[in-house]
Amino acid sequence: MYLNVPEIESAITSLHGAYPGATEVIDLPHPTHEGRTTRLLRVGTRQSDEVPAILLLGGMHAREWVPPDALISLAADLLEAHDAVTGLGYGSSTFTAAQVTRVLEEVSLFFFPCVNPDGRAFSQTTSAMWRKNRRSAPAGSTGPSCVGVDLNRNFDFMWDHKAKFAPDADVHTSDKPCDPQVYRGPAAASEPETRNVVWALDSHPRIRWMVDVHSAVPVILHNWGSDQNQSTSPSDNFLNPDLDPIRGRPDDGIGEFIAEPDLKIAVELAERMNDAIRAVRGVDYGVEPAYGLYPTSGTSDDYAYSRHLTDPADAKVFGYTIECGDTFQPEFSEAEEVIREVSAALLALALNAPAVTDA
Repeated sequence: MYLNVPEIESAITSLHGAYPGATEVIDLPHPTHEGRTTRLLRVGTRQSDEVPAILLLGGMHAREWVPPDALISLAADLLEAHDAVTGLGYGSSTFTAAQVTRVLEEVSLFFFPCVNPDGRAFSQTTSAMWRKNRRSAPAGSTGPSCVGVDLNRNFDFMWDHKAKFAPDADVHTSDKPCDPQVYRGPAAASEPETRNVVWALDSHPRIRWMVDVHSAVPVILHNWGSDQNQSTSPSDNFLNPDLDPIRGRPDDGIGEFIAEPDLKIAVELAERMNDAIRAVRGVDYGVEPAYGLYPTSGTSDDYAYSRHLTDPADAKVFGYTIECGDTFQPEFSEAEEVIREVSAALLALALNAPAVTDA
């Protein structure tokens, strides 16, 4: 019952065909290692340069089958409800017809349902617990685990964990190509799938929020994942090389700087998403900085938020990860419940993000 890769692409085509006035299909420039082309589906009735936007990612980790289905389902729900002038309900998490209209008229939603189609195809046909993409194993490396890169360790944010973190920081990444889970790749943004996400951000400067949907904890994570948050010492940040030998240790009084207003926005929007999830069937995902799960480098959410600090010409993008459900491939009846939770969360974000961010 889960969508396979051709079905995901067919759904994008079908939704655009059915609702041409409220959608746009955007081909991404970098084919995957196995030659697949991926696409964005933009949902919204205004031009993309007229309203702020949200980038929604799914399927970055191959074995996490629910997120791509959740994004396709939400896109379909929104377009059908808008066309019929009806509301949407996910359990007790309800949205009026006026709210659906507001979402489509006041924001653009860029859906990237399956960032890692090669990995998903391999997971669904050959090895269910496969996580990485399908980059060929480097010369001299043998064994099935030597194939692939963990795309959520490949972004250009603190990518070189051995140079940027304390040796005992326990960053959950690896420079070993045969690591079966968290190999970071041969260079930052080495992977075409990673570069497609970067291109989406580069090419659409009205994107102000990004959510990378994963499974399974469950939890809603906000910036940062590299170290504990602090809002008192601006010089203690990822651009400061003096912190490289000590970064990432817990409770050492040195954390990653995030301005207090930004932290307030990040937490408030995450809590709005969690409230919407809880209303579906009573499940409390909880909200925490990504570091609370474990220290990370090269992740999509921290990369998205770091961009405006690395280059002030870039837009500020609040980055989130939703870890949905409590297993990677639940029975589809359970997957449908998780899809409702994700849909409610993302609708709550779309409704609240502009007002909360600009307050």
